Amino acid sequence: MRYVAGLAALVCLSQSVSAEPFHHSSGEWREYHRDWLAACPAAIDEDGPDFYSFSCFASTDSQAQNSAALPAFKLTLILNRLDGALDIAITVAADDAIYDEARPMVLKLSGEPPISLAMRTDIETRYNTINQYFVVDAELRARLVDLMKDRAALTLAVPLEGRPAPVETRLSLQGVMAALDFMTTNSRRVAQY
Repeated sequence: MRYVAGLAALVCLSQSVSAEPFHHSSGEWREYHRDWLAACPAAIDEDGPDFYSFSCFASTDSQAQNSAALPAFKLTLILNRLDGALDIAITVAADDAIYDEARPMVLKLSGEPPISLAMRTDIETRYNTINQYFVVDAELRARLVDLMKDRAALTLAVPLEGRPAPVETRLSLQGVMAALDFMTTNSRRVAQY
């Protein structure tokens, strides 16, 4: 009986692991990987105004939400479908909270010294965003992605205007490798390519 139950569990597990991504009503191919949601829009707009037009992306977010029921803080990996470049963005969307650009954001990963991200030197806004901060340096991005693959979580410390101490948020990294695999596999899953 144990053998049958074990075999049934193995079949169920293998089916969920090999499940196809689902086509969301917003027009994206999506798949959940533990604490990460990965998505690839069903079309590529090479001349689009933002990364959504030509990228796949995966993100994890804070448990804290703002008044619009959206995450107050979010960490996103962005795979450019045109050139294969991988980007990292941090979104700050807490209510009545503005990132104090005079002080660095800090990423804390176990076993590593804190990684400071200063505005204009290490992070910048791009496209049409005002609260999404992209890591500037390609070598730093690659190092961060490698660290994210090896850790279960990171702590993001964001200094906010008018607050002496940064707000610290724990962000899960469980599922990041599967999310990266999803983006790579599905980056060309569109009719025109």
